[in-house]
Amino acid sequence: MASSSSTSRRRKGKQQKSSAITNSKLTSSSSSSSKNLVEKEHLLALKKSQQEMLRHETNKIVLWRHPIRTINYCILELIYLFHHNFKRFVSYRKTLFTSIILFLFLTFMYNTEGSHQSSIEKIENLFLWTLYWFGLGVASSVGLGTGLHTFLLYLGPFIAQVTLAAYECGSIKFPRPPYPNEIVCPSPISTTTAHIITNDNETILNDLLETGPISFWKILWKVKLEAFFWGLGTAFGELPPYFMARAARLGTNDCNDDEELIEFEALVINAELHSSRNLTLFERVRYLVYRLIKRIGFLGILLCASIPNPLFDLAGITCGYFLISFWTFFLATIIGKALVKMSIQTVFIIFLFSEHHVERIIRWMKHIPHYGKLLQTPFKDWLLEQKGKMHRKPGENLTGHVTKISTLTRIFNIFVAGMIIYFIASIINSLAQRYYKRTRTGFKTM
Repeated sequence: MASSSSTSRRRKGKQQKSSAITNSKLTSSSSSSSKNLVEKEHLLALKKSQQEMLRHETNKIVLWRHPIRTINYCILELIYLFHHNFKRFVSYRKTLFTSIILFLFLTFMYNTEGSHQSSIEKIENLFLWTLYWFGLGVASSVGLGTGLHTFLLYLGPFIAQVTLAAYECGSIKFPRPPYPNEIVCPSPISTTTAHIITNDNETILNDLLETGPISFWKILWKVKLEAFFWGLGTAFGELPPYFMARAARLGTNDCNDDEELIEFEALVINAELHSSRNLTLFERVRYLVYRLIKRIGFLGILLCASIPNPLFDLAGITCGYFLISFWTFFLATIIGKALVKMSIQTVFIIFLFSEHHVERIIRWMKHIPHYGKLLQTPFKDWLLEQKGKMHRKPGENLTGHVTKISTLTRIFNIFVAGMIIYFIASIINSLAQRYYKRTRTGFKTM
């Protein structure tokens, strides 16, 4: 009995020692990890202060302060980018050889006369049309330093114009050309001819959707491709932050001092050390996006991409930094932006600019205190102008159909022109600042 009790005491003593050792290891590991986080926080704070100083210097390199210097830096950066990318492209010899052969073949087919020229013309028009909407989507997502939202300037007004024309004309079979550059109501003769051609050459589905009374779904069908390619462009525009963060994590590029990546790392470390107590409301929202994507992966990316989200750049940085699969990030972004989000935005514009809704909104404007009638007049003139444009023959001048250009149209045209000028100036400023930062720090900011 005495021996058994002594052995049990020894076992208990060993268990207590082992538990004490494991606890000490855990506390030492936790303390070492917290020390590492604190050291990394200090290092990031130092880098952030350096970036602030550099940003203060680069913010002075703008056209309205130093025009000659800014243009000079912009040209030098364009030369560098062309040279660097050309060297990278030449290094892929198989791709270069295949591209040259394909280019020569397409050039030969394009310049050779024959019956295939009609098909080539259709393919060319389709390619340029697709590239137009795709490019607008990329420009909207990337921003190129401006945050220019081409949905408000191009796609939204296009969907609104198609919606107004559909209810005004009683049809969505607008004559081509001038559609989609201009929208003109089809005449009864052209509608009959188009109906016969449709039965001969196009699918029965298009015939059913484009004839008969106007409905919400027919208008949605009419603008589906423009909306999809614009949304697809916005999805492609989200790839640079992903590749930047992934290259920094793998150490395959000199972008460890990128400003956005430093802010992201500082945000995560600050939240982990201080339990989100030192974060502002905006930083907490950004941290919530980061936690959402890190925890549920594909569904988190899809959710963030499916709603209007100005913080989606953080999703790309998070996925790249934690080495989430490219196809997981890319497919979720395409589904969210090109299908879900784009459908929500398109449905909203069609609903808002339906004939009865527009007229009701204009009637309600007169009830706005003090400024109601003053606001109602330009919107009435704008609506009459848009309807007048639709009741003319293709190629016919607007004279006789529109008595005067509405004030609202003039304001919108001035606004679009101003945004385009600012967009071009901002690209020049961004390239000049990029050159200064690259030569100042010695990093290749690609």
